[in-house]
Amino acid sequence: MSKSFDSFQKRRLQSSYISVVISIALVLFMMGFLGLVILKSTKVANHFKEKVVMTLFLNDDVTKTQRQKFKASLEKESYTNKAIYISKAEAAKTYKEDLGEDFLKFLGDNPLKNGVDIYLKADFVTPEKMDIIKKSFDKNDFVAEVNYDKPLVRLLTENIQRISFWLLVLSGFFGLMVILLINSSIRLSIYSKRFNIKTMQMVGATKGFIRRPFIWKSIKLGLLGAVISLCGLAIVIYYIDKNIPTLELLTDYTSITYLTGGVLFTAFFITAISTFFATQRFLNLQTNDLYY
Repeated sequence: MSKSFDSFQKRRLQSSYISVVISIALVLFMMGFLGLVILKSTKVANHFKEKVVMTLFLNDDVTKTQRQKFKASLEKESYTNKAIYISKAEAAKTYKEDLGEDFLKFLGDNPLKNGVDIYLKADFVTPEKMDIIKKSFDKNDFVAEVNYDKPLVRLLTENIQRISFWLLVLSGFFGLMVILLINSSIRLSIYSKRFNIKTMQMVGATKGFIRRPFIWKSIKLGLLGAVISLCGLAIVIYYIDKNIPTLELLTDYTSITYLTGGVLFTAFFITAISTFFATQRFLNLQTNDLYY
């Protein structure tokens, strides 16, 4: 009879551990997937920002040597991602391809100017910062005119801010759900051992001594759940990368490192804190209160 009861208790305990691990794995998977979306949305947003071009049209009296030095100085600026020199002949060729006819035959002379296309770093692609950069070039003696697509920059900035706001709200909601769900799973697991906790306390064990094995056990279960969730995320990342290779998920080691570290840290931190407060609650209860 005693062996049968012990076997039942052991199976019940194992079932409790499995349910905790599965619960942790599921919520961490959801959190990890959202984190992946946030990380890649930033990368995608920066990718589009760095496609914005600011064109500097140079005065006709700027010599070849001056153009080369000017381009070299631009490449050293903190806001420059890359700078490309476009001669008036290259510009005319591009216009000819776009128009489908040679407009120089009608004009007789090339009215276009030599220019430099500046691709700015993502952090500088905002209406305010680009306006400041434009004003600085307006004072330059080499520059005849500065041109960039202001409406596009404004629209891009507004859309990115709007998407970032809702992603932040969504991440906050999911973060709260992760904490509540993992905390509930841990509390239920500790609740099933509340009599063991009180028995150990009654025979003289200190609160720290009682809490320690429960905390370490919960951390192990949390990390196991984190590993399972990371395996699921790895499958999702592989599938997305195979179907949308332009996102470069498998080669984005920085995002993968942040994602892995975030999932593992969340599992460690929340399980440890939840177990601490759950055991503390039962340690502070009177024996009669354990039945309610």
